[in-house]
Amino acid sequence: MKTKRLWIGFILVMIISFGILGIFGREIYRKAPPIPERVMTSDGTVIMTASDIKDGQNVWQSMGGQEVGTIWGHGAYKAPDWTADWLHREALYILNYWSGKEHSGSYDELDPELQAMLQARLKNELRNNQYDENTQTLIISPVRTKAFHSNSSHYAGLFMNDPEKADLREAYSIPPNSIKSVGRMNKMNAFFFWASWATVTERPGKDITYTNNWPPEKLVGNEPTGALLLWTGFSVIILLFGIGLLGWYYATNREEGENPDAPSVNPLSGTKLTPSMKATLKYFWVVTALILVQILMGVVTAHYGVEGLGFYGLPLADILPSSISRTWHIQLAIFWIATSWLATGLFIAPAISGKEPKYQKLGVNFLFIALLVIVVGSLAGQWMGVMQKLGLVQNFYFGHQGYEYVDLGRFWQAFLFIGLIIWLLLMGRALLPALKQKNENRHLLLMFLIASIAIAAFYGAGLMWGRQTHLAIAEYWRWWVVHLWVEGFFEVFATVAIAFLFVRMQLIRASIATTSVLFATIIFLSGGIIGTFHHLYFTGTPTAVLALGASFSALEVVPLVLMGFEAYHNIRLSRAKEWVRAYKWPIYFFISVAFWNFLGAGIFGFLINPPIALYYMQGLNTTPVHGHTALFGVYGMLGIGLMLFVLRDMNLQVIWKDRPVKIAFWSINIGLLLMVVISVLPVGLAQTVASVKHGLWYARSAEFLEQPSLETIRWLRVIGDTIFAVGALFLAWFIFGLKGGWSIKKQE
Repeated sequence: MKTKRLWIGFILVMIISFGILGIFGREIYRKAPPIPERVMTSDGTVIMTASDIKDGQNVWQSMGGQEVGTIWGHGAYKAPDWTADWLHREALYILNYWSGKEHSGSYDELDPELQAMLQARLKNELRNNQYDENTQTLIISPVRTKAFHSNSSHYAGLFMNDPEKADLREAYSIPPNSIKSVGRMNKMNAFFFWASWATVTERPGKDITYTNNWPPEKLVGNEPTGALLLWTGFSVIILLFGIGLLGWYYATNREEGENPDAPSVNPLSGTKLTPSMKATLKYFWVVTALILVQILMGVVTAHYGVEGLGFYGLPLADILPSSISRTWHIQLAIFWIATSWLATGLFIAPAISGKEPKYQKLGVNFLFIALLVIVVGSLAGQWMGVMQKLGLVQNFYFGHQGYEYVDLGRFWQAFLFIGLIIWLLLMGRALLPALKQKNENRHLLLMFLIASIAIAAFYGAGLMWGRQTHLAIAEYWRWWVVHLWVEGFFEVFATVAIAFLFVRMQLIRASIATTSVLFATIIFLSGGIIGTFHHLYFTGTPTAVLALGASFSALEVVPLVLMGFEAYHNIRLSRAKEWVRAYKWPIYFFISVAFWNFLGAGIFGFLINPPIALYYMQGLNTTPVHGHTALFGVYGMLGIGLMLFVLRDMNLQVIWKDRPVKIAFWSINIGLLLMVVISVLPVGLAQTVASVKHGLWYARSAEFLEQPSLETIRWLRVIGDTIFAVGALFLAWFIFGLKGGWSIKKQE
């Protein structure tokens, strides 16, 4: 296929996909669940205002937000989904109130006919939309008002310091006095009420709720819709069609990319390192240090899953609550993975052009200092926010935004965005001389530059929401960052970077690398951009979002089924010539990327991808199965592989002692697999059965998760975690040993 046609295809995919993303993004703005100006009882008493709900959202964010349980299924997997929990408690309160008043007993004691009668009345009570768009007022009945006050009392005791809620707090890993004032607690209760109201209230003129009948809750009639089942079936058809089409193309058009005339000696052996290329070394030291800290935070967070508020008897939650350890665990992963990839770009750019722009080293060093400030500053701000040491406005700018993956305060977000723009400028000025040359590398260089621009630009989507932006709209933009920035254009950048590495080594022909990269990018983005919507099925979005998300996210899986070919291709490259053995372990990490792309992003991703599956699985431990194997398995392994490639190129004259990196490779991969297969996945599948049978509230409840059998399964995670951590220590020992000398064989 000619390069021109591929470029046309790439441009069309970008224009059409982002056009659709924008058009239906506008629909999300228009059809988001309304926030009433006032919520009143039938006698005219004001229960809460829009200001209370919006401030309550900020209080929820300040205590950790999506790092403490979930809202609409998004967030942490310890503690309940607060919307599902509130809804179930509200429903039970009303049923028991009616039962006690009319039948002198609890709802559970009634015969099935009376239960069915009360349940039908409950559906009418809760699902009927009492919001008046003209007056922007929501009227709730006296019994629902009583349920509101009952739930508010329960949550106040839980998040503050009711001694009777101590066991439940420990089960949820919520330290006493996580919310320190009654005023803040009242506002957070207002937010919980509104978020739950959206899950059970039917859209005007529809028989589905604002969240497409999520969460599953039979008491109130929240059950899968026909559209949910229809688009699940259609997504499977799309998947099969896409796999068949890609398989046919692959069989009929694939060209062997290896260079049959690969040089007998390393063509990079004479490459002279520029000052800016040498300056990237310290980035990789920081990457290695952040990996260790990130894993430590993961160990702490996982342990809270079995010991609530302690760490082997130490009251660690007093100074490092679960919400902070989890925040840092996720945030540090993004920091070190991004740093590795960005540093690789800074190293490659001058090597490609063969020229060192003026003051390039100064720019690289300045960016490094900015990175350290962002990491330390944002982590400190998040701690202060969760410990309730900041006001709501200050918390938004310098503390904890409460949104998973983009928890850092707005100031730090903007600082990071500026840093990415600086990185882009450094990349562009280094690549410019090479771009001016009209040779076979030019198309690949142009793709490299486009990917770099996208990395810098798409992080800016994280600046599109404000302090009190509607949750449905904030979620729309958040997934631009998480899905398009992290999962989308970083993958494109990595694909191009790896191709460049092999082209520079003259193992792959530049023309074949260019067409392969362009084709892979088109296939990936064809499903990936619009596939962003599969994260938004149940976040207050219209049904069209569900249809588009189901159809196009199925296409995301299509290229992943051919990862075995990619792995085999890389193995062949590692054995092309004797001198390539020096790159064995960087290439092996690329091979592991192909494996985890297939298993983590492909199989485990599609496990939770179809609408009917996600309806019951959203917010369960099946999600971190995908999260760990895709984020670390794919992007983390890529980051490590790129780092090792650069470190190898920094000094080709020395011979590495392979044993530490060999142990690191196998331990990290085996540990990750065991962590998932013997612990996280079984818990997630058990929760799924509970969610289908009883509802999401039960699958996330302490009653279910504190069962001895599930406690044992969670403890089993220590096996995989330990092996994984040992691998990380060996990796760090090896990398620091390249400077210290103990990872290098002495020349005789």
